[in-house]
Amino acid sequence: MSQDTQSPGPGGSSEIGTPLDGGLSKKGLSAGSVGLIGAVVIGISCIAPAYTLTAALGPTVSEVGVQVPAIMLVGFIPMLLVAFGYRELNRMMSDSGTSFTWATRAFGPWIGWMAGWGLVAATILVLSNLAGIAVDFLFLLISQITNNPDIAGLAANPFINVVVCLLFMLGATLISYRDMQTTQKLQYFLVGFQLLVLVLFAIVAFVRVADGSAFDATAIDASWFNPFAVESFSAFAAGLSLSIFIFWGWDVTLTMNEETKGEKTPGRAATITIIIIVALYLLLAVSLIAFAGVGEGEFGLGNPDIQDNVFFALATPILGPLAVLVSLAVLTSSASSLQSTFVSPARTLLAMGHYGALPESFAKVSPRFFTPGYATIVSAVVASAFYAIMRFISENVLWDTITALGMMICFYYGITAFACVWYFRKQWFDSVRNVFFTFLFPLVGGVILAVLFVTTLIDSMDPDYGSGSNIFGLGLVFVLGVTVILVGVVIMIIQAVKRPAFFRGETLSMDAPASLRRRR
Repeated sequence: MSQDTQSPGPGGSSEIGTPLDGGLSKKGLSAGSVGLIGAVVIGISCIAPAYTLTAALGPTVSEVGVQVPAIMLVGFIPMLLVAFGYRELNRMMSDSGTSFTWATRAFGPWIGWMAGWGLVAATILVLSNLAGIAVDFLFLLISQITNNPDIAGLAANPFINVVVCLLFMLGATLISYRDMQTTQKLQYFLVGFQLLVLVLFAIVAFVRVADGSAFDATAIDASWFNPFAVESFSAFAAGLSLSIFIFWGWDVTLTMNEETKGEKTPGRAATITIIIIVALYLLLAVSLIAFAGVGEGEFGLGNPDIQDNVFFALATPILGPLAVLVSLAVLTSSASSLQSTFVSPARTLLAMGHYGALPESFAKVSPRFFTPGYATIVSAVVASAFYAIMRFISENVLWDTITALGMMICFYYGITAFACVWYFRKQWFDSVRNVFFTFLFPLVGGVILAVLFVTTLIDSMDPDYGSGSNIFGLGLVFVLGVTVILVGVVIMIIQAVKRPAFFRGETLSMDAPASLRRRR
């Protein structure tokens, strides 16, 4: 069995390793450029809490009422369990390909390739959504500042929308193309501002409840945090689906594992990121329910007219003249996430090119910035073209594609969790720690995601699912989700014909558990 080759990165004394012996090797990224705090900040940025929660809180209230905090806790569980599996894999195989590399090592090149495809497809497609949201909130912010509501309507013009969207994408691409220090410096400011506004928003909401000026003051009760108080299984399913949306993005910290300071930094950053996010979500959910209640009144969280943008609706009642800060925070959230989300697909594509699973051009690293320049540009071009085409064809197709991403996320997260279980199979019972972190935790997390994937696949066949659009009686979300997976299969087969070395295990071989090197 070949050993992993880990040659020095840029500035080292030897050349970048090549994967000719089937082992892992460096790709020329800037080693040691990201610390723990920087990784956590980028992880939070990629999750985009302000944008994510303002879109998710209302629909969740409509499903479970005041039990939103309980649903968040339920949804938090599979993400944390999967994160433990990611951490163990990273400890043993620190490689920017993450899901692609680990699944290849555990299950072979075919499943590994599809795991990489799932990550790349999900992140590239969500880039277009983030850019579109940034456009909406940019015009909304200008409208608030100028007190001219007509300006907000400009975002609905497809030509204006697409042009501004492409400008956002261009700016994010230029920053992502540069070194990781540039990304970190920008994200410190954007994430810091976003978190400060969200915490201020929650605190002032509590103050309004205390002084009697809340819209529909609702007494906080322990039952809000009790998952068993949720009335139906469908609500639990809704909570798990919600977790895929509101927690997704933490794994960006792992794709930077060849650029972080220390082997343990990526895993620690992933865990810290998830914990910070769940604490922030609980704080905001409790404060806003306490302030507005879950009824269908003007500012009630159950009002369907405000559920697509809860923060904007409640900003003025809570913050008064400072309400503009909330719109700015959501704009900042989507824009910062647009930039940081480039990290994952670019580094996964880099690894796939490096190991021969994609054309060699994807393996190119910028000689000046030591970043995956070619892969970053390709990701931006594909995401931009997808958004522009879909925006002119149909907004329903665009948003249903984003909904279908939930299936892709479950797909590659689940494969990675099972890869952890299988890769460490001969070490499960070496210690109590291994029983939990290499076996039980990732296994339970993977099973939950697999069940959610199948459930969503079945539910989305309903023509009324998502936007209500359908093709030959099948829900558009189902058609789009399956299409994305099948496109990946077709591309994989083409690559197997053109680049058989990877698919024969010559450039990245399966690693037998017996050969694992202990790093305890």
